[in-house]
Amino acid sequence: MADKSRVAVVGGGLVGATAALGLSQQGFPVTLIEPNEPRLTTGKLGIDIRNVAISPASASLWTDVGIWEGLPKAAYRSMKVWEEWGTAEVVFDAEDLGRLELGWIVENSRAVIALREAVARSDIEVCSQALDEVALDETGVRLHVDDGEQLRFDFVVAADGARSVVRNSLGVAMVEHPLDQVAIATVVRTSQSHEATAWQRFLEDGPLALLPSEKDDVCSVVWSQSADSAARRMSLSDEEFCSELTRAFEQRLGPVIEVDDRFSFPLGQQHVKHSIVGNRVALLGDAMRVVHPLAGLGVNLGLEDTRDFLNVANGTVSLDRQGLWQGYVRRRRTRSAFMIRLLETLFRTYSHAGPGMSLLRNTGVQVFNALPALKHQVMREAMGLGPLAT
Repeated sequence: MADKSRVAVVGGGLVGATAALGLSQQGFPVTLIEPNEPRLTTGKLGIDIRNVAISPASASLWTDVGIWEGLPKAAYRSMKVWEEWGTAEVVFDAEDLGRLELGWIVENSRAVIALREAVARSDIEVCSQALDEVALDETGVRLHVDDGEQLRFDFVVAADGARSVVRNSLGVAMVEHPLDQVAIATVVRTSQSHEATAWQRFLEDGPLALLPSEKDDVCSVVWSQSADSAARRMSLSDEEFCSELTRAFEQRLGPVIEVDDRFSFPLGQQHVKHSIVGNRVALLGDAMRVVHPLAGLGVNLGLEDTRDFLNVANGTVSLDRQGLWQGYVRRRRTRSAFMIRLLETLFRTYSHAGPGMSLLRNTGVQVFNALPALKHQVMREAMGLGPLAT
């Protein structure tokens, strides 16, 4: 029997480390290329400012690679969505689907550490050098690392983020969808319980989300807005920021009484047309596509890519076999385009002010709430359990 493809996974974050573990479990010789050691980052309020929403489908994948059971996590049982204008709101409840939770909020650094500890226990080789350049030919892929060494593999998985060195080195073009928005991320303490609920309010300037943590009165915040608004809010004192956030959130959790450090980052959406390059390089996660954070789908889409990739790879000896990835490319391209259009439509729809548009939106929400079958299907898709997520 022929030897299995030698695989390099570039990027040791949530998506890359998961892909490396899954491939290793399937018997592929895997090298993980990641120059940075993971470290726990804990803010003033006791949790990582960077948090990710994990769907049941993603939790199942992390169960398969052996890191889910012991990972600290905060389950959310419901999600409440409303807007700045009007009174209608959408409530998604896990009980409606016979589940205990819709998903979980996980601290990014704890998840990365758990994954990398699993890598250390596996047969995966780890290369701690930074990647400089990638070259592709008919016989394999050459990776040049920063100590001057040249590594050669049969197949490469690029999970090295939105500024992917692999993608850029190979000249893979991105389709850009600018949004002219900036997000402020932080962690806050509220005077009332978050009630194991993910809260999201659509403001005229952009969506505001408060996500629960294991601490009953601590939430992570992602506040999307114009660049001017973000610059002004970043310059506020902690007390002023808490006051403004309380007003913007309509005191749903009472006054915001404490805020951690704040950081901001520009928002945009982008995707590649082809997620497999030269039949020897696969792009996963943010290296393939970046979406708006308003639905918390970014990491889940990356793990969805990984699950699909591993399903195709399972039982295969040569990952560069002609025709192997045709279905995968089609599915990932369709999924990326659909999610980008959906999120862009949501963002544009809620950014239009005026009584007429507000009435139309609120009427639409009321109709949506009156159609439980549609509502339940939307919930399944968001959880990664519907047909569009496969």
